[in-house]
Amino acid sequence: MSKTDVLTIDQSELTQAWRQTLPTVLNESDQAEVMADEHNPSSLRIHIRSAGHSMYTFDFLVTYVDSREVKVELVDVEKADVTVDERNELIQNLVEDYIRHIHECAQALKKVTS
Repeated sequence: MSKTDVLTIDQSELTQAWRQTLPTVLNESDQAEVMADEHNPSSLRIHIRSAGHSMYTFDFLVTYVDSREVKVELVDVEKADVTVDERNELIQNLVEDYIRHIHECAQALKKVTS
């Protein structure tokens, strides 16, 4: 019989833990909001405002595959409240960087989630 590794933490506790931890792995001047996903108790929505004058905002959907691993999906990129083409190289580099930080945050929260 195999034991399935599932996320058992309450979504509101998980959201709060992410709110406390994510800013510690992001660049100091970036701002992040973490919200519970209304459709999936194993998912969070992350909104990041990048630092500086770029005025870029990034929206990610973070879903726990199990108690340790997250799947991160880019939902939207905007500049000054207008959706932009996320295929440009600068934006791709920022997206990769934020995804790496989100995975770091998930790693840092393993003690809470498993």
